[in-house]
This record gives sequence, C-alpha cells and structure tokens, in this order.
Amino acid sequence: MSAKAQEVALDRLLVDRFKSGDQSAFDEMVARYWDRIYSMVHQLLRNQQDAEEVTQDAFIRAHRGLVNFRGDSAFSTWLYQIATNLARNRYWYWWRRKRDQSVSIDAPVGPENDMTLAEVIPAEVESPDDIAVTDEFVARIGKGMERLSAKHREILVLRNIKNLSYEEIAAILGISVGTVKSRIARARESLRAKLGEDFK
Repeated sequence: MSAKAQEVALDRLLVDRFKSGDQSAFDEMVARYWDRIYSMVHQLLRNQQDAEEVTQDAFIRAHRGLVNFRGDSAFSTWLYQIATNLARNRYWYWWRRKRDQSVSIDAPVGPENDMTLAEVIPAEVESPDDIAVTDEFVARIGKGMERLSAKHREILVLRNIKNLSYEEIAAILGISVGTVKSRIARARESLRAKLGEDFK
C-alpha cells in the first residue's frame, strides 16, 4: 500500500471514530494537517496572522461539517478545499480594502522556522556574483508572483510549492483536470511575461 493510500485509510478511520463520538480523533486530524494547511494558506496570503486565522477557521469549519462528510473525496482534499476557499475570501476581503502586501526574501520560511528564503537557497561555495544573481532571481520570481492574479498565484502555489497532483488541485478548486492544466499553463505564461517586463 502506498504512503498516500495509507494516509487516506488512516483519515477514513479517524473520520469514522469522530462520527462515533470520539473527539480525540479530530485532535489527531488537526495534529496531522495543521502544518500542511497553514503552509498552503500562508503561501496564498503571505501574511502570518491571516494564515493562522484562516487555518484555525478551516479546522473549525471542518469540525462543524465532519458529521456530514460523505467521503466522496479524501478527507485531506476536503480540508484543503475548505482552507483554499477561506483563503480566497480573506484575499479578496483585503484586496477590496487595498491592503499592501509584500513578500520579503528576509521573511521567515515557516511559522516555527527563523530561516529565511535567502538562507534556504542551496549554496556550494558561491562567489559574491553568484549570490547577487541568485538573490536577484529569487526577488524577481517573488515580485512576479505578487503581480499575478489571485487565480494564477493560487494554482502555481498548489502545483509548484505544494506539489499537488492535477486531480488533487481539481478537487480542491472544484474545477476539471483540463481546466487545471490550462490554468497552470496560462499562469506560467503570465509569470514569464511579468518577469520579461523587468528586462524592458
């Protein structure tokens, strides 16, 4: 049995235990998925406080709705969909209010990790020129991602950062696999165009 199949089987067992009245089963689900959900939401919102709130809200909604969970999809897919929808709502809430959002290359990579993106980039013995080129590249990618539409940034985060399959992304976003593929292609093309603008 593959690792993914084992994970799905354990999730089903935990859902069944929860539906039978075992509240500790939900605590186990939170422990299993908190970091993954937070990481995805943080990638979408780029704000630690918002990501923490949306992650908490996602688990509250999951707790309320779990008794009605039919199991048509994997629990993880269902939970990612809840979190993605809440993150979208939060994004548009702030977008309508024109809140400035920026991503710093010096910002911590994760909630429990003080390491920055600049420190994560693999380094052999880089010359100062190599370091400057790498830093510039990462900064351009970050700025390019910021200038993408919410739909394009979201699909690239799910595919390239979360490494989700086309099928998982389709289930989370409620779209067909074909739409996922075409949206990824358009998002990548848009990112290339945004990066190209920097050189004009």
